[in-house]
Amino acid sequence: MFQLPLPPQKPQDYKLHSAIENDSLDVIQQLNEIFSDSAGFHITEEQKLQLYWLVQVSPFIGRVVCRYGETAIQRMFTPMAAVPEVINTELAQARDENHAMIIVRKFRHIEMARIASQDLLGDMPLGRMLQENSALADMLIEAGIAYICGQLAPRYGHALDDSDNVLPLIVLAMGKLGGSELNFSSDIDLIFAYPTSGETRGGRQSIDFSMYYNKLGQGLIKLLDQPTVDGRAFRIDMRLRPFGQSGALVSSLSALEDYYHEQGRMWERYAMIKARVLNTDYELAQYVQKMLRPFIYRRYLDYSAIDALRKMKLLINQEARRQGVAENIKLGLGGIREVEFVAQVFQLIRGGREQEFQTHSLLSALNACGRHSTLSEPAITKLLEGYAYLRKLEHILQEINDEQTQQLPQDRLTRMRILAASGHAQSEQGWQVFQEVTQAAMAGIHREFLDVIGGEEDMLAGEDSEYAILWQDLLADDTALDILREANAEEPEACWQVIQDFRMLLRKRPSGPRGRELQALLIPALIESALQEPNAHLILQRSFEVLAQISSRTTYLELLCQNSDAREQLLFLCGASPWIAHLIAKFPLLLDELIDPVQLYELPDVESYRSRVSEYLMRLPNDDAEAQMDALRQVKQIFQMKVAAADLNAGVHLMRVSDHLTYLAEAMIEQVVSLAWRQLCERHGAPPGRDENDTGFSVVAYGKLGGYELGYGSDLDLVFLCDDDINGETDGEKPLAVQQFYLRLAQRVLHLFTTRTMSGVLFDVDMRLRPSGQAGLMVVRMSTYEEYLQNDAWTWELQALVRARMVYGAVYLRDRFASIRTNTLCYQREDDELRHDILQMREKMREHLWQNQPEKYDVKQMPGGITDIEFITQYLVLKSAQKYPDLAIWTDNIRILEIAARLKLLSDKEAQGLISSYQDYRAEIHRLALAEAGRLSERDFQADIANVTEVWQRLFTEV
Repeated sequence: MFQLPLPPQKPQDYKLHSAIENDSLDVIQQLNEIFSDSAGFHITEEQKLQLYWLVQVSPFIGRVVCRYGETAIQRMFTPMAAVPEVINTELAQARDENHAMIIVRKFRHIEMARIASQDLLGDMPLGRMLQENSALADMLIEAGIAYICGQLAPRYGHALDDSDNVLPLIVLAMGKLGGSELNFSSDIDLIFAYPTSGETRGGRQSIDFSMYYNKLGQGLIKLLDQPTVDGRAFRIDMRLRPFGQSGALVSSLSALEDYYHEQGRMWERYAMIKARVLNTDYELAQYVQKMLRPFIYRRYLDYSAIDALRKMKLLINQEARRQGVAENIKLGLGGIREVEFVAQVFQLIRGGREQEFQTHSLLSALNACGRHSTLSEPAITKLLEGYAYLRKLEHILQEINDEQTQQLPQDRLTRMRILAASGHAQSEQGWQVFQEVTQAAMAGIHREFLDVIGGEEDMLAGEDSEYAILWQDLLADDTALDILREANAEEPEACWQVIQDFRMLLRKRPSGPRGRELQALLIPALIESALQEPNAHLILQRSFEVLAQISSRTTYLELLCQNSDAREQLLFLCGASPWIAHLIAKFPLLLDELIDPVQLYELPDVESYRSRVSEYLMRLPNDDAEAQMDALRQVKQIFQMKVAAADLNAGVHLMRVSDHLTYLAEAMIEQVVSLAWRQLCERHGAPPGRDENDTGFSVVAYGKLGGYELGYGSDLDLVFLCDDDINGETDGEKPLAVQQFYLRLAQRVLHLFTTRTMSGVLFDVDMRLRPSGQAGLMVVRMSTYEEYLQNDAWTWELQALVRARMVYGAVYLRDRFASIRTNTLCYQREDDELRHDILQMREKMREHLWQNQPEKYDVKQMPGGITDIEFITQYLVLKSAQKYPDLAIWTDNIRILEIAARLKLLSDKEAQGLISSYQDYRAEIHRLALAEAGRLSERDFQADIANVTEVWQRLFTEV
């Protein structure tokens, strides 16, 4: 049987180790002064001898004696417990809040010194000590509530029911306090609730019950927990409440019931076993217990509890290892926690069927195990004996300095005090004997624990990440930060904040049991992988944004749980680009593309985008317009992500990135026009002689699309043209004039592009480059377009024409447009006027668009930036195409610059310098887009600026 030797019984037994005596000289001197200053003590010489021994073994008792003098000493030798009337009377006489805190702390310290003294002297059995610790906490909680209610009453009155009965603040005592098994220096776990809704009455101001009870709860916490010069009464932990630290401090009973019914987790069932109702009458307490019972206890034999508690214990073991608590009598192998787990696993399994297991008391639960033969009598005896030994030892550890510790000390002085308090010889050999007895007690507990719960191999069978503990609601901040630092995480505080915020977010979202189970597996695995990367907090933040969108979609959670490649790709993409992370978060179907990394980074040939997109749409019925619109958006997102993924993984060259995005956009344009055509023809018929192969309608792309330079998230600059023959009407049941038909077709195309569906917008479209701009017709005949370019177009419109090409239309329309464009660009122009117009336009753009900031580069609009290169190429074409028509063949800047070099309009050095700078700028624009960093760069572009500026000055400033 494991039992500590008896404490001192004879005067000679009170002899203490010299180290203890030397450390206690000051307190002994103060105690002597107390004795000499007092007229007389009603204590015996034996009690004086005991007191000298107590203040040396327990510095805490010494501090209490020295602070409160004769009052404390007399109380220490009073066997009876305190009664509530004493503290209530004293608080009623408190002058103010500070005085009330002094009263509470004095009362607590003296009572705890009394309990510690009687325990150390062997005058208080373990069971009674646990009850007195708990009763003291109950007393101060209820007295504190009564005091705070009195303080609030003049202003707010009271919370009353319809019969003017006071409605109490309901306090759920959790943990060891709930089980009336509070240890000596424990914190107390509480949950606050109130009975019903309403407003206070009887004060100067009425407030809602939720506000009133919140003030009451805050006042109680401050009264008991706020550190003062007198310390604390009790540390109060409110993290067990619904939604933890982010949840309301006080909940209504109905909100409490809804929470546990909808979102309660296994660990909360485990915690609620101990829930005991304070501060209310028997009837209301029974109502609350009855309300909670279905959540805690299942009607069937719930063997899932074993697996859940096994995982909880694994997490505890992990934390214990990290904190180096091999000698921790609570968390170590065979510690107090393992006895609690054994008892509570049977309570969760059988409590719904056997009411005897529905108890707050661990001892009662273990005895019920014996009566129902769930544990053998020898096993129960072993657990009870080991538990009693460790709880007694726990109290000794805590009574020394009133510290919440279960760790066997390393320093010699504290060890000697433990040996003295436990009756062992105060020597190194005595410590060795003490350790052997303690280890034997813990080994016996651990054997019984393994028989019930299973070994660590069983616990690891689920392949839980070692970082699963970071996903637990009750993990202390310091412990979490230690874990993150050990993982070499950059900015561990930021990582922990991201994890906490996401955990709180998910707790407020219904995920279902399976969803929560998958989250518990997936999220620690993501954390583990993210912590190995730079900027882990950003990776976690972005990947959590994705997970937030799929928290209730178990298919995707299963995918990421079971497919480590998909999980790693998600983390890589989220780390590399917030743009991709946000894209996946908006459209979780993109997660399907992560299944096969090879396929993800394997881009199609650019010429195949039309067939790829067409094949994708062929799977859908032609008559479902909404499905077609969503499908277009989805296929665009899929291919855009594949291009971005390849780009980030260096799997595609810069120039090919824009090629892929450009050809993808062209494929979309073709599908959109075809879809719009079919929809209109179904209703109105087709224009005479027209069909889907020759619609008579065309789309001209300007800007980035026209120049094969489309970027991520670029809009489309489009102009709609039609054949000159627009006479007659369509041939459908509801005919339209052909001109009206083409207008409707253009409107429909815009609608299909820009309408926001569940899958977002396909492309934003800018049509301001059409003839006469926003005041012009939406669809222009070819001849009108040609006439406008020849007679009315401004120089800036001709500059834009350099980058224009037809991306949809029959062959003859394409040929006609190419002819119009070439003829217009090759027109003879007066050089001075051309340069003046271009310089004037460039100056206006810089004035309105240039974001001029120190040490940052606006790569698009700054002098020497990408727009200057575009203006140089446009100037060269408009100035020299009449003489050199080859300049009018291509629409992209790089090939125009190569032709200019071949024609000696630029030197090879100038052309290569402009091309190199243009590629640098384009790469940076892609990077900034994927980083969602705007268009200001912190990179140094001085060399590129010099390249561009040198050519600009030669062309535009030399006379």
